[in-house]
Amino acid sequence: MAITAAQVKELREITGAGMMDCKKALSATDGDMDKAIDFLREKGLAGAQKKAGRIAAEGIVATKLTPCGKKGVIVEVNAETDFVAKNDKFTTYVGEIADQALNSPAADIDEFFNEKWALDESLTVAEKLSSMISIIGENMKIRRYEIVKEDNGFVQSYIHAAGKIGVLLDVATDVVNDDIREMAKNVCMQIAALRPVYISDADVDAEYLAKEKEILMAQIQNDPKESSKPQKVIEGMIQGRIKKELKEICLLDQVYVKAEDGKQSVKDYIASVAKANNANIEIKAFVRYETGEGLEKKNENFAEEVAKQMQG
Repeated sequence: MAITAAQVKELREITGAGMMDCKKALSATDGDMDKAIDFLREKGLAGAQKKAGRIAAEGIVATKLTPCGKKGVIVEVNAETDFVAKNDKFTTYVGEIADQALNSPAADIDEFFNEKWALDESLTVAEKLSSMISIIGENMKIRRYEIVKEDNGFVQSYIHAAGKIGVLLDVATDVVNDDIREMAKNVCMQIAALRPVYISDADVDAEYLAKEKEILMAQIQNDPKESSKPQKVIEGMIQGRIKKELKEICLLDQVYVKAEDGKQSVKDYIASVAKANNANIEIKAFVRYETGEGLEKKNENFAEEVAKQMQG
């Protein structure tokens, strides 16, 4: 039978499920409203959309590696509160997402949402997410994931502060042993702690450098004492400041956090490990996720929330 817009609207108002989910439910149950409601509840879709407008900026980052260690994935899944982010159901679910993403052929996050959920192929990844929103009772989002592969070496992972920060590191090496794996873990910790943007200054794009020069020039021009200096001196000052900044944002140029003398760079640390193990080592890429970075956090006032409920 033909499903009308009025039926879809009614079912959506009752369940809070999405329009397309309501249409699918009515089509599957020949327009029977009660059966359609049960259909959505069984799929875990009823009620999920009512939570979709809430800010989900807490959550955790998880990583997963293949047994051979040559492929890894990092995912960020968000929830509304830190309390839920520590919930066993939530952390288990995030681990399942990491498993799914590690083996996914999807080219982007939209394709990922549309593929079958590996643990229950009657659902898509998106439908499983809606189901978990209903079960846990908070809005949740699979925000992002990235896969790293390395055939000539291995991928190292690191999770900091119970999933607040996660790192994947691509290590190309002709020798793989405990010392080199320990080096990779230490470099991951470095990335987690010091937030590098690039591997080396050779990776810094021209647009970034041009913008920094523009900012530094404006700073100098706004300082009468510095702006009065010869142009050659000003250019030298700008180059010096950029060089100093690059040492902070380029991984290999950063001071190694575990350096005993407080001076050894990450590049020199890696070189020392390579020499000790007669290995050729190259850091080819890294991915660093921090939970909620760039997202607006919900500012909750508990007293106001209680007052609203009492008035409600």
